[in-house]
Amino acid sequence: MSLAENKCIPCKGGVPPMEKAKAETLLAELGGGWVLTYEATRLYKQYKFKNFKQALAYVNALGAVAEEEGHHPNFHFTWGEVELEIWTHKISGLTESDFFMAAKADRVFAGLDTARKAG
Repeated sequence: MSLAENKCIPCKGGVPPMEKAKAETLLAELGGGWVLTYEATRLYKQYKFKNFKQALAYVNALGAVAEEEGHHPNFHFTWGEVELEIWTHKISGLTESDFFMAAKADRVFAGLDTARKAG
């Protein structure tokens, strides 16, 4: 089963963040472009688009998935660009669900009309 096929599980806190070695293993399962930041406590990726409208469409599409999953990444978007930062806020670190959400973000991006994406 791919990471994107898994359901995000809400974290109620009280669990330790994922260890760096496990995060690096799961990172290797994601598509390209994802990096670990803040001492392996967050996932980060930048997506490129041809214009503001297409970047906004991606944010809206992924926002709907995030709401359905109950797992909400931090979005930063501007003309032709969306940056995502994902981590589990309650534990200030990563869980498997963060990697599931990252894979879902890639799946939403891949589902967009390729003519709309920037080179």
